[in-house]
Amino acid sequence: MLDVRGLNCPMPVLAVQREVKAKTPKGLVVLADNMTAVGNIQRFAASAGYTVRVRETDDGDYELSLAK
Repeated sequence: MLDVRGLNCPMPVLAVQREVKAKTPKGLVVLADNMTAVGNIQRFAASAGYTVRVRETDDGDYELSLAK
């Protein structure tokens, strides 16, 4: 799980990019706290061949599930 809550743009998507490049995971769960980060992560994930499922958590954050 990668927690990018509290990071300013473009840091959330850069953190996801680093994680994907370093580990090439088949799946990754990312916690974000704003829709800008969600959109940026979704675009990057799609370009890297991942499908993305987004779920809003009970506390108003977003959980992104990336899968290949």
